[in-house]
Amino acid sequence: MARWQILLFEFDILYVSQKAIKWSAIADFLASRALEDYEPLNFDFLNEDLMYVATTKENAQVDRIWKLKFDGASNAMGNKIEAVLVSPSRDHYPIAGKLDFDCTNNIAENEACIMGIRIAKECKIKVLKVYGDSALVIYQLKGGWEIRDLKLINYRKLILELIDEFDDITFSYLPLDENQMADTLATLAFMIKVNKLEDMKPIQMSIYETLAHCYSIEEEEKDDHPWYQDILQYVKNHEYPDQATKNDKRTLRRLATNYVLDGEILYKKGKDRVLLRCWML
Repeated sequence: MARWQILLFEFDILYVSQKAIKWSAIADFLASRALEDYEPLNFDFLNEDLMYVATTKENAQVDRIWKLKFDGASNAMGNKIEAVLVSPSRDHYPIAGKLDFDCTNNIAENEACIMGIRIAKECKIKVLKVYGDSALVIYQLKGGWEIRDLKLINYRKLILELIDEFDDITFSYLPLDENQMADTLATLAFMIKVNKLEDMKPIQMSIYETLAHCYSIEEEEKDDHPWYQDILQYVKNHEYPDQATKNDKRTLRRLATNYVLDGEILYKKGKDRVLLRCWML
């Protein structure tokens, strides 16, 4: 207040604080201006014309909608999948897991989506909105994008079979920065390690008759060449296989950096600089 008084003093303005107003003064003021035709409010609820009260269909539908957010990734630390079910009351139910087979990021995303849909199916959820940060997986499931990877065709077929039991299910793309819950679960799936027996928590395990992991192996003519024949030829003579594409050549060059040739014997570089001999299966 002192600061304002000093600033206003040069303008010949005097600052005076507001005095308290007594409640009696307010009562006297209202009493002097009373309305002659005043009628008290009637708070009775007139329900003579009320026949039926019910929740609208739209509100009932909203109360049934669950949300599923999934994420999956494959990197040097392993292959992990995670999903989060969100109830209509915004309760979160996280699920995370690891895959014990080598796969690509797209396969991990499909595995995460299937895991979440299966959990929703077991919980008897009928209306579900699915969100994922993989545009490829989402738009392939919606039918907007064509599937060119043969390994993903069986995944889409399995998902379409699972969603037949839902009354309504939709798929939407969710940017990575808005899918933080699922991404956090992915980090936890790599970080958590159980070392003591007393730290163990109850774990529920289920075995599905139909595996989500889909194999797609093209039939090829058998020959007497070993499985590492292409790598051996490149390391030895820098030769590419016949009909190799640019992508195949790039992949072969990357693989060849992990192999060493000693005479006619090919070795793979292991951990701690240990050389592992390649054998024909």
